[in-house]
Amino acid sequence: MFNLSLVRVGVYFILIWSLALSCSKKADVSLILHLIQKSARLAEAHRVQALMDLTTEDFQATPGRHDRRETGKILWWAFRHYGDFKILYPEPTIDLGSKEAATATLYFLIVKEARTYPELKRLYKDPKGWLEEVGENADLYRLTIGFVKKNADWTVKSALLEPFNGLGFGR
Repeated sequence: MFNLSLVRVGVYFILIWSLALSCSKKADVSLILHLIQKSARLAEAHRVQALMDLTTEDFQATPGRHDRRETGKILWWAFRHYGDFKILYPEPTIDLGSKEAATATLYFLIVKEARTYPELKRLYKDPKGWLEEVGENADLYRLTIGFVKKNADWTVKSALLEPFNGLGFGR
């Protein structure tokens, strides 16, 4: 026969454990979102080395399979090309694959610093609406970022950059 008190303790334990796990996932999503926001600010400030400091030693950027050093050079040239710019993006989609790995998908466009798109701010939590608003009138990209967690810190392990080609993302 089951001891009702033991069952209640078990149920309470499961509820508390589930709540703690949920809070942990929310904290990880928040940390990753903060890292994405920080990266955008660093890019806008042309801080290549600070961006590369957010990556793992074995970081890979694709297409082209570029390591940290090569990616830093590409970013330096891109920042020179664009000059002063802003990065606009809706809320990224973050998928926690496990306790130590996550993926984020970020749609973004790069615009001259002086340009404003106030209508995009209201669509931050609506990536589909954001993409529809941008339409085909801007250079739109999709960035898929792979994250790994070591200790309590998330770092960028991989990045896949795909331009919008009118029919979808890819080459």
